[in-house]
Amino acid sequence: MKGRWIAAALVALAATSGAQGQDYPTRTVTIIVPFAPGGPADITGRIVADIFSRHLGQQFVVENVGGAGGTIGALRAARAPADGYTIISGHMGTHAAAPAFYPNLGYDPEKDFEPIGLIAEQPELLAVRKDFPANNLQEFVAYAKANESKLNMGHAGVGSVSYVGCLLLNSAIGIKPTMVPFTGTAPVMNAILAGQVDYDCDPVLGPLPHVRAGTVKALAIATKKRSPLLPDVPTSHEQGLPEFDCAPFYAVFAPKGTPTPIIDKLADALSKGLSEEAVQKRLAELGAEIAEPNRRGPKALGDLVRSEVARLMPILKDASSKQTQSATSAALPPLRIDQPLGDPSPADSYQLPIASVTHFLVKLSFAAPANFFSAADLLHAAFASVSHFFIKLVIAAPASFLLPASTLHESA
Repeated sequence: MKGRWIAAALVALAATSGAQGQDYPTRTVTIIVPFAPGGPADITGRIVADIFSRHLGQQFVVENVGGAGGTIGALRAARAPADGYTIISGHMGTHAAAPAFYPNLGYDPEKDFEPIGLIAEQPELLAVRKDFPANNLQEFVAYAKANESKLNMGHAGVGSVSYVGCLLLNSAIGIKPTMVPFTGTAPVMNAILAGQVDYDCDPVLGPLPHVRAGTVKALAIATKKRSPLLPDVPTSHEQGLPEFDCAPFYAVFAPKGTPTPIIDKLADALSKGLSEEAVQKRLAELGAEIAEPNRRGPKALGDLVRSEVARLMPILKDASSKQTQSATSAALPPLRIDQPLGDPSPADSYQLPIASVTHFLVKLSFAAPANFFSAADLLHAAFASVSHFFIKLVIAAPASFLLPASTLHESA
């Protein structure tokens, strides 16, 4: 009798799942893009939202949830209801490289998501400000080695594709520049245009309009093959630095446990969209290499994520360990945003939970004397020397002002 009940329950569950897939979607679907508007991840996510909306007959709305190299948005997607109404347009950073930088990430790229399908791969480009004193990769390497302490590198957060690409570049050269975080690569590019950041490593589509306009210089494509969009820009392999090789994948995922019929419906719609001439033209114009039919779908994407995690983890952990041994981190405990606060000790002052960074900084700001910050401090905070500004905040606050984790999380 018990066996019959179990069998009946399984049949009912399968029928419910099938019905969900048949009717899906019946309302608006949210696509989380874990970066600020305007960058490659955002543009790619909006192309995908349009594909789904047209093929599935419901609105697919992009929600930008930036911060911590895309891991805040990815964590939110992982914890969303597994009903197909919250999915994520992620990439190599959020779904392969992040574990190398965040030991307590909060999600597992391989275990906490259902792969839907690969969209495209986008080779990275080394871009520098217009007046940077180097015009090719060899000159960049020479200048960087001679002026390491002066260099500012912009990126979209630890673990983002811009961070990973430049980490590979910096490690290959043997430099440890000041690394300036932003919420996305569009803000990074604005800082480069303003002359406040020296360089970044980003998929071609981000810097492309500025390179064509002559307001940013392109020094190297981080692949073996030149980009048809920038045919005059030589590759890193041509210029003698093959270690700088980075073409991040962009793909769509759903929370673990999302019914298979829904996953299949999304994967089918995505594949159909990627076969459309207009979509292929649009992605090609952005410098993306569209996934071939045999590389689309859940299984192919799952295999890609596993292979990329296995490939990147040892490389990035080694490169990251070399980067963190810099002069700026030698005198203080490392800033860690992936662990909760413990008891209020000097070391704990730098271990910030992702969700509470803003709360923590605001409290410190209120604790500091009104005249404690100079104009120079504010400029440091906005651009190259975030660590300098943060340290001054910590010094200004009373020692008892840092609260234990329980109190902090209740307020956040």
